Amino acid sequence: MTDRPHVHAVYVISVFAEIAGVHPQTLRNYERSGLLNPLRTSGGSRRFSDADLVALRRIQELTAAGVNLEGVKRIMALENELATREEKIADIASEAKSSIEETRRQYRRDMVPVQNTMEVFIDVRGRSTRS
Repeated sequence: MTDRPHVHAVYVISVFAEIAGVHPQTLRNYERSGLLNPLRTSGGSRRFSDADLVALRRIQELTAAGVNLEGVKRIMALENELATREEKIADIASEAKSSIEETRRQYRRDMVPVQNTMEVFIDVRGRSTRS
């Protein structure tokens, strides 16, 4: 099988077609177009997953709205790119928040209470005085 360990591809094409309400040839056409990418067994049989079903539902939604298959492919690629970038933004925001919190903790450790300090004043004539 292809290396996609988090996907459990369990449906053969006939069962998947029945679940999805499409003809198996439609699934083959979508695979040929690059819209679906089912896993393959060592014998070459297709195995579809729940993620493939979600993708198929999105394909059906877009084609029902009048988008051709090339348009569907581009839209889905852009949606995937957007999702990836949103994840990166969330990671960066989390890192920034952690960095800010660490900086605040560092400031708290570095601060010296005023009552524990000794003030030294130097007047303009160069003499120092203590208060």
